[in-house]
Amino acid sequence: MIALIQRVKRSSVKVDGKEIAKIGKGFNILLGIVEDDTSEDIDKLIKKIVKMRIFENDCGKFDLSILDVDGEVLVVSQFTLSANIKKGNRPSFSKAMNPKDAKVLYREFVEKLSNYVPTKEGIFGAMMEVEIINDGPVTIIANSKEI
Repeated sequence: MIALIQRVKRSSVKVDGKEIAKIGKGFNILLGIVEDDTSEDIDKLIKKIVKMRIFENDCGKFDLSILDVDGEVLVVSQFTLSANIKKGNRPSFSKAMNPKDAKVLYREFVEKLSNYVPTKEGIFGAMMEVEIINDGPVTIIANSKEI
């Protein structure tokens, strides 16, 4: 499971021109689910995400977590994070989990994360317009297989 975590001042998502979710200070998480992901991957990522200290303290040092700053999270499904670009010019998405099973894990991720921090979401599988006002910019890539 791949999470692209961006520290944001604000973020929102629209579907068919209608805003369906927005947050203030916190994280925009683009979540890619790959073929061998399980609930264990979700648990590892969430444990890391909620404790990750990438908000600045009074001295300007990364020392505070999203929990410390009472932040929010916007989660957006992003199967293209599984892209393989080694061969040719068109990305292969063969490592992405099939949509039916990925949606189950996506829902589980959002539900579990919401136990820790206010969490909003896009619509799984929809064509979305995502606005991200990155703060810093600070962007972290977390792969559940590497933590």
